[in-house]
Amino acid sequence: MADDLTPLVPAGGILLFSYGTLQQPGVQLATFGRHLGGERDAIVGHELDWVTIVDPHVIATSGSDRHPVLVASERADAAVDGTVFTITATELAAADDYEVDDYTRVLVRLRSGRQAWVYALAEEGDGDQARR
Repeated sequence: MADDLTPLVPAGGILLFSYGTLQQPGVQLATFGRHLGGERDAIVGHELDWVTIVDPHVIATSGSDRHPVLVASERADAAVDGTVFTITATELAAADDYEVDDYTRVLVRLRSGRQAWVYALAEEGDGDQARR
């Protein structure tokens, strides 16, 4: 099925879309042990809001306690620009560890048509259901 969002692992790795701090070289180095190369893309039907981070490690790593968070939007022109990275399963687990409970990892289709994981606003009670 063309719209099936079953997570496909490309030959080169797992696709992760970032619109926020995972694009920062320092966060990448601290989280993945390397700088990631990526390609610009966007996610449509969403916009950014903000959350206040309380985790001291995440604040120290990112340099801020205010982080963007992806939320669904009903606006016809809603889109969020960012970068899509190709990472390993181990790096995806490291990204899960970096992201605080305000976020949940979900699979989305990007403007380019590719499917990628992205961290979006966790609904109360979501916990880690999409992460594992």
